[in-house]
Amino acid sequence: MPTALLYEKLPDRSVRCQLCRHRCSIAVGKRGRCRIRENQGGVLAALADSLVVAEQIDPIEKKPLFHLLPGSRSYSLASVGCNFKCLHCQNAAIAQYDDQDSGILPGRQLDPAEAVRRALAGNCRSVAYTYTEPTVWFEYALATARLAAEAGLYNIFVTNGYITPEALTMIAPVLHAANIDLKGFSADFYHRVCGAKLSEVLDCIRDYRRRGIWIELTTLVIPGENDDQQQLNGIARFIAEELGPDTPWHVSRFFPCHRMLDHPPTPLTSLERAVEAGERAGLRYVYEGNVSTGREQTNCPHCGALVVGRSGYAITRLNLRDGSCGSCGQAIAGLWG
Repeated sequence: MPTALLYEKLPDRSVRCQLCRHRCSIAVGKRGRCRIRENQGGVLAALADSLVVAEQIDPIEKKPLFHLLPGSRSYSLASVGCNFKCLHCQNAAIAQYDDQDSGILPGRQLDPAEAVRRALAGNCRSVAYTYTEPTVWFEYALATARLAAEAGLYNIFVTNGYITPEALTMIAPVLHAANIDLKGFSADFYHRVCGAKLSEVLDCIRDYRRRGIWIELTTLVIPGENDDQQQLNGIARFIAEELGPDTPWHVSRFFPCHRMLDHPPTPLTSLERAVEAGERAGLRYVYEGNVSTGREQTNCPHCGALVVGRSGYAITRLNLRDGSCGSCGQAIAGLWG
């Protein structure tokens, strides 16, 4: 079994994982919160290394990343596991999988070199580590990302934003972009719904920005949970003041799933309030997701011209020249070439 990266040995052969911000202390024979890192006789093992549970070629817009290589294809893969316990998890079967009864993790072996070969064969321009939480299968993501970067591919994390500075330091040289969930803006929401700390997520997002990794944020707006004006305003201000007004914010519609089947779908009025909060805060790029309202276009913040037209995951217009508006020459923030 592959030995995990980033842990320290403690007395009585226990270990402390340094991969995510939970920093789990794990006794012999036990696992961390992610359920895929196990203390085997005082050595932390990465149980899911090179074990793939999902593999697909997606439009980059599906991540969603709207300011990275629009219209391109992204080779998307996932191993099992997550360090959150979100009540609204859309991929709970693989993200929150617990094998304590069977003792067998799901998936099949796919080594990093073969993953990169498949990405290139599929005419992809990036590799996305997605569907579950890539932080917890860090060894696999890191090995694949290094090979992908050597092959000229972009690397993308779709993440809950809980990686430690130590782990981000290791992968940052080959990590080009991330879509980070900012799931709400109250400590209570994060503790009760996600099993995590808002303060740690905010610090992690700041860390991504400091390192120059391109980031876009996503908030799934859930009725009665994170759709109050105080939280929406708080997210918008945080993005504008600490990340900059050019940071895209995707506000997405919730549909009942997992342990929130009793919650209704998000009213369109709630998405509109989120968009208005972003506009009041000065954000230049606010998009609506999981709904067809037309708020998926990228317009030039200077002249208002359509820069990237979208319909679902399809690009309908591309009015960019060397990363600038094709109509007025204004630079448009993102990674375009």
